[in-house]
Amino acid sequence: MNRETKRIILVLSAFSILFVSLVAYLSYFQVFKAEKVKNNPYNKRLWINEENVLRGSILDRNDNLLAYSERDNNTSRRYYKYGNLYSHIIGYSYREYGKAGLELEYNNVLLDIRENTAINELRNLVLPRSEGNDIRLTIDHGSQEKARELLKGNKGSIVLMNPKTGEVYAMVSLPDFNTSELNENWKEIIEDPDSPFLNRATQGLYPPGSIFKIVSAIAALESPDLDLDYTCVGSTKVDGYILKDYNEKAHGRLDLHEAIVRSCNTYFAEKSLLIGKEKLGNIADRLMINQEIDFDLPVKTSQFPYRTNIGATEIAESSIGQGKIVTTPLNMAMMVSAIANDGDMVKPILVKEIINKDGRIIKSISTDIISTVTSPSVAREIKAMLVDTVKRGTGSNAKISNVTVAGKTGTAENPSGNDHSWFVGFAPAEDPRLAVAVILEEAGMTGGKGAAPLARDLILYGLNNIDF
Repeated sequence: MNRETKRIILVLSAFSILFVSLVAYLSYFQVFKAEKVKNNPYNKRLWINEENVLRGSILDRNDNLLAYSERDNNTSRRYYKYGNLYSHIIGYSYREYGKAGLELEYNNVLLDIRENTAINELRNLVLPRSEGNDIRLTIDHGSQEKARELLKGNKGSIVLMNPKTGEVYAMVSLPDFNTSELNENWKEIIEDPDSPFLNRATQGLYPPGSIFKIVSAIAALESPDLDLDYTCVGSTKVDGYILKDYNEKAHGRLDLHEAIVRSCNTYFAEKSLLIGKEKLGNIADRLMINQEIDFDLPVKTSQFPYRTNIGATEIAESSIGQGKIVTTPLNMAMMVSAIANDGDMVKPILVKEIINKDGRIIKSISTDIISTVTSPSVAREIKAMLVDTVKRGTGSNAKISNVTVAGKTGTAENPSGNDHSWFVGFAPAEDPRLAVAVILEEAGMTGGKGAAPLARDLILYGLNNIDF
């Protein structure tokens, strides 16, 4: 083989390698990256249809107008009626800053784009201007206002939902921002150390504290050979680590029911070592911890790393919602909803209907059971414990006259600051219509003192004002 032939083969080989590499990269991009790039809020192609399509409106469940667009000469302008109130739900749509919230997730729906293809883009350039679709939310505007009013002055989140249907009636995160004034406040918002852009309801990950005892209680009831009696002396030693009850209070002789009502740490720490991390982890998985939650907005995955090499101390801490466990408020609202719903967890719904420009409903989202957490009998036992927790236990500040409220408090230790204050619950316990999760970030007080009264007031408002 002469030198010229070798050179040709070398060049052809190089071109072949480059071609195969290009094909491999394009295949990888199409499968793994294309969707992410297409939906990136800074992707200018998202704006290609904005001039020719009037963006659809966003309404609450009662047809209150929350966001809408109007044309002014050759340009359209987006209006947000309620400033901060829906900043984490609706988000924003600005050429300068991209899109966020439902404005991003439902961009194609609001512009009536069925598929982002070159043919559709060409069609939109030559066809007359049109109108996009409207979306109707499950949100109740009055409940949303009430939730923000209750949370005001705190960092944290409140989620209010229907435990049977999954419809989200209110979802508030503070601090928030004014979607109508991004141009004036952008720099201040992005530099704020309290992260106003963060939707704490879906993106905030917090140690759940004692509300996680619901998980441990399910695991205990599903362990038929477990002795449910215990004598609490206020503290216990696990692998040399002293684990204490709140204020080192000794609860004395108690069973599982009383351990929930009094929120006894040492009870669950000791029982968790007998139950084992696999059983606890299995219940957590059924509650969508460690699982991706399908929702209309992106949701961070709650985490309980029980499959890792965790020892006795970590298992004991996990049983009371400490250690390496972190959860989102939305996930905790879903957790307590599953207890209210006889053990079935339903998919959370934020967008209820999609409506075309002629006023016709072209898509309606229905209830979907996504997990059977436990049996109806176990769920009813847990429900009875949560009812007593509010009647005479740590959740007494959530009591409502003539309404049976079920709930669990949580005070979560926070390595970087003051304790977080939690409450999860539902009402009426006999026929639950509302489930709530409240977290006050770094509140420095118990869940019973801080979060429970807010949950009580929001449940009372919802029962009196929401059209179920």
